[in-house]
Amino acid sequence: MMLDKRRMKAALCVASLLSISIATGIAAAQTSAAPWPHVGSPLPADPAMEARIDSLLAKMSDEDKVAQVVQPDIGSVSLDEIRRYKFGSILTGGNSGPNGDDKAPAAAWLAYADAAWDAVTTRTDGHPVIPPIWGIDAVHGHANIIGATIFPQNIGLGAMRNPALIRRIGEVTAKEMAVTGIDWDFSPTLAVVRDDRWGRSYEGFSEDPSVVRDYAGAMIEGLQGVPGTKGFLRDGKVIATAKHFVGDGGTANGVDQGDNPASPEQIRDIHGAGYPPAIKAGVQAVMASFSSVRGTKLSADRDLLTGALREQMGFDGLTVGDWNAHGQVPGCTNTSCAAAINAGMDMVMAPDSWKGFYENTLAQVRSGEISKARLDEAVRRILRVKLRAGMFDKGKPSSRPFAGKFELLGAPAHRAVARQAVRESLVLLKNQGHVLPLSPKLDLLVAGDGADNIPKQSGGWTISWQGTGMTNADFPHAQSIYAGIAEAAKAAGGSATLSADGSFTKKPGAAIVIFGEDPYAEFAGDRPTVEYRAGDTRDLALLKKLKAQGIPVVAVFLSGRPLWVNPEINAADAFVAAFLPGGEGGGIADVLLADAAGKPRHDFKGKLSFSWPKRIDQTPLNRGDAAYDPLFAFGYGLTYADPGNLSRLSEERPVTATREDGMVFARGTLPPGWRFDLAEPSGVAVPVTGNSGATGGGVVRLAGVDRRAQEDARTVTWGAAGGTLRISADKPIDIGRETNAQYSIILEYRIDAAPTGPVRIGLQCGNSCEGGVPIAPILRAAPIGQWATLTLPLNCFASAGLDPRRVTAPLVLASEGAMTLSISDVRFASAGGAAACPK
Repeated sequence: MMLDKRRMKAALCVASLLSISIATGIAAAQTSAAPWPHVGSPLPADPAMEARIDSLLAKMSDEDKVAQVVQPDIGSVSLDEIRRYKFGSILTGGNSGPNGDDKAPAAAWLAYADAAWDAVTTRTDGHPVIPPIWGIDAVHGHANIIGATIFPQNIGLGAMRNPALIRRIGEVTAKEMAVTGIDWDFSPTLAVVRDDRWGRSYEGFSEDPSVVRDYAGAMIEGLQGVPGTKGFLRDGKVIATAKHFVGDGGTANGVDQGDNPASPEQIRDIHGAGYPPAIKAGVQAVMASFSSVRGTKLSADRDLLTGALREQMGFDGLTVGDWNAHGQVPGCTNTSCAAAINAGMDMVMAPDSWKGFYENTLAQVRSGEISKARLDEAVRRILRVKLRAGMFDKGKPSSRPFAGKFELLGAPAHRAVARQAVRESLVLLKNQGHVLPLSPKLDLLVAGDGADNIPKQSGGWTISWQGTGMTNADFPHAQSIYAGIAEAAKAAGGSATLSADGSFTKKPGAAIVIFGEDPYAEFAGDRPTVEYRAGDTRDLALLKKLKAQGIPVVAVFLSGRPLWVNPEINAADAFVAAFLPGGEGGGIADVLLADAAGKPRHDFKGKLSFSWPKRIDQTPLNRGDAAYDPLFAFGYGLTYADPGNLSRLSEERPVTATREDGMVFARGTLPPGWRFDLAEPSGVAVPVTGNSGATGGGVVRLAGVDRRAQEDARTVTWGAAGGTLRISADKPIDIGRETNAQYSIILEYRIDAAPTGPVRIGLQCGNSCEGGVPIAPILRAAPIGQWATLTLPLNCFASAGLDPRRVTAPLVLASEGAMTLSISDVRFASAGGAAACPK
């Protein structure tokens, strides 16, 4: 009978496709044209559990149910509000932490877990008590927490080709999460990255679906345990999340939150490769992507969320949205999106929009726009996951077996796993004349801005969202690459000297130069090309300087993706792609340095899981492409037994290569080395290295705010005394060409509180060199709370005293009174003609 039904279904495919298309639009054709494999849950149906869910649903009010499907962020919801609404889950965003402190000690995280648990589970109204679950992005270890073990980012783990070690990494991550009372990991990322310009490339294991397929189940079993065993989702285990369903690694031009134009077959076979093994491993949550597939946003794509994921693959856990992603669905806002829930979204991540979303969803349920049957279905799935995870039986977070065992955070055994992962993830690209391994008895010079820089070697999603604003002091259980080298050299009777700029008094026996990308996350990491630091030759100059002095040079490159570094490869005797190795710098010393007899202590094992570009304009570049011509192919990686010589590489840059010239502030980030400075009147400037900060007296404050995406803008608040916001460059920039060409400074801004005094916008060219113009009347005329654009010709500032050939601060905003203003983009560009200068 089952076989007959399947044949009948196939025979009626065309008719079914037509009827579904009428109901759900273009999206319906996607899975019908490319059916996904049926996997089904590895957990057998449990009638007793479903009966218990029926009983709970019967006793829950509409308010109780809506509270299960709305997920607020702890940075935007108070404990009193959690107590009032009885939310079914909470999340911690990259820059959130207990009591507003994203650097809070581990004990504070556990205390908050207890407080949130108490707030939800204490009720006297006779309604069922539904325990909450707390989610966090522990994407390379429990790296939001000070002292936790920090593993290499996924791009490096992909180079290991070691599913067993991936499983062990999941186990360690889950256990350290349990220490702090957090139940739910928004991991692993199963994106198959097809364009390395994408700012989340390092979150993907590979460009090749086979690697993602091999890793998906292993990581999930490490986090959750093996379905059917007694340990599944019990002590020391957490709920895992397969994300971001589906296709986020294939958006056009590598644009984050963009559109994936791939065919249904490519979505299934390439981008969806990790989901069948994830479901087979028992993953309990799937997070929908910000992106769209052929124009339909995943947050409201019923064909993929319901058709592919549930009806075809047989997933029976919960689906959850990404950070306000529902607000990008046509017809929706951050505070209202029935379309997402109706399409199959069970839980909507409404971090700072939760209150309006709760109220609107409740109204939509009562009006019938969201049926009560659909709401019950969503809540059923959430309750099923909670019951499977034992949330009704585990008790308060601090009462659980591993809770409060803070010695497990960064424990030696856990760090040993991370160190092994570092060793196995390193990829040797060049070893001219077998310069490696280096004798540890040499006098080693360790240079470069990444040498003694744990934040840089760890990357984004490390304590803070973008991984910025940290120092080595924030990593008590981690080791920098220099520290690891120095430790190994000393143990062997040698020495290692740290010199970031490569200077020395005694000529070293060899130099190890560690350099690469600065930390970033998500859209802030999107790049126009795969050229490394276009126009910035500091690292290349350092390599060349050391090489010119007859010193053997080993380059260790830190990056979240393969990049065009032909000049840097040419300038080094050996070149190692270390990607983002995390907190165990000693793992690099394990491989680079020989033992006392001159033999390798550990060989290179890493093989590229991403193709390495030969030219700047090679994007996308993936194994299997019709014109596949990489510098180093997928799977490349030398060992010490291999010939390591490499002919000189072309350093020609194509004329068509583009750069983000003119960008001062965009997508929430500044150019590398630049910073925000805040100053009170007559006060000393206070640099801000993260997304928020304030002057000593709190008169001027800076904070991250959402515009198009999470914290892609900044809000500046001046007190009554006024003060200054300045964007400072790390070295003078020359905008003389732009000024002569009648370019303008273009500022996208929003007035949140009108200025009470004069306001000037300017550019500085040193301590006593500045050009500025008044803009208070313009700001007062702007509608409160609405984004607007201010365009001012650069020659206005030149006329006011600016020397455009040596600009040290490309934006200065000075207020003589109170004001609140948000900025999202600042750039120098042609504005299509000269405008009048404000007087």
